[in-house]
Amino acid sequence: MSLISSLFAGVTGLTANSQAMEIIGDNISNVNTIGFKSSKAVFSDIFSTILTNGSTTSQLGRGSQLQGTIKQFTQGSFESSSNALDLAIDGSGFFVVSPTNTTGTFFTRAGQFRLNQNGLVQAITGEILQGQQITNDTVSTSISDIDLAGVQSAPQATTTFTLGANLDASSTAATTFTSPITIFNSVGNQVTLSAQFTKVANANQWTYAISTSEGTVTSGASGSVTFDTSGQLSLVRGAAVADQNIVIDFSSASTPAATQTLTWDLLNAKGTTTNGKLTGFAAESNNNSLVQNGFTTGTLTGLTVSDKGVIAGLFNNGQTDDLFQVTLADFLAPSGLTRQGSNLFSQSEESGQGVLGLARTGGFGAIVGQSLELSNVDLAEQFITMIQTQQAFQASARIITTIDDLLTESVNLVR
Repeated sequence: MSLISSLFAGVTGLTANSQAMEIIGDNISNVNTIGFKSSKAVFSDIFSTILTNGSTTSQLGRGSQLQGTIKQFTQGSFESSSNALDLAIDGSGFFVVSPTNTTGTFFTRAGQFRLNQNGLVQAITGEILQGQQITNDTVSTSISDIDLAGVQSAPQATTTFTLGANLDASSTAATTFTSPITIFNSVGNQVTLSAQFTKVANANQWTYAISTSEGTVTSGASGSVTFDTSGQLSLVRGAAVADQNIVIDFSSASTPAATQTLTWDLLNAKGTTTNGKLTGFAAESNNNSLVQNGFTTGTLTGLTVSDKGVIAGLFNNGQTDDLFQVTLADFLAPSGLTRQGSNLFSQSEESGQGVLGLARTGGFGAIVGQSLELSNVDLAEQFITMIQTQQAFQASARIITTIDDLLTESVNLVR
């Protein structure tokens, strides 16, 4: 091996180790970058083969080179967050995101997402999170932008109500008492029914008449209730206690809605006797409770994300509805993914074709809501590698200075 070849070997050492130092610097500078995955320098040797008369006589090393980098996808630790859309993946998988200014798909472990002004779930770097819409508890098979703009909770018409009230047994005949009953119709409008009770001459009997603020009561509008000597309901419309049906026609309402049948719940859960909610004690008449199903239209007030990546909406009508499920991707060789900057990766021949799926299925990890995955850079390890690389760089530089001295000495010999 000639002096010039030795000089070349030293130069390759300087080049390779300076490139390795660049990788180490990139790792250390991203120690606080959410979802960052560190890289490791991989070296290989350079050699030349000398042929004599067509046969190999020797193989001489010519130094080293940076063969490439290996991306390390070990999982980082988690940090809690107050933002419902800060997400982390506990296990295998990548979030699938779509850029807004170009076509294509990227993949990331950085789960810093927010709702933008258009209702889209967007990463802080601008990409839109991808997922599968959920309709009536069925997850769509197609993948799209997670779009929560204009999401509402559909109304549900009231079908049953339980009125808690006491009608004063000591009241004189013709005494009236009114109980308001709030219900919701099929379009979500709140409607108030009025049940007016009137005391009759009998010991403890009241008639009732039901009217409505919207529409018309077409059936079950009137009747009577009778209480026994202990103040418990004993008869309804002169017969044994039974739940009563009330039919309301909303076709003439200010906002027309479907005809609605309400069940006035008067029996216990077994349907054998009174539920004790409507009483006739010798105490001041009062309304003490009203329980009904149904609710009005709800607007979105908050979000939650489950470990399966299901994004559920919290609505101001008290309902919770599943809206989207986050789509994940995984690769046979994730270290072959191509870095695109901003914590984004793209698919490559080395990574293989991405497999799409859902959290906690088919080997995919779980979604951790209100959490972020921190950088996986180990500072102690990076500092050790940096010292080793520095020493290798200094040794390569020493080769060059030594060869320079030898070349100078050789020139002096000629003189």
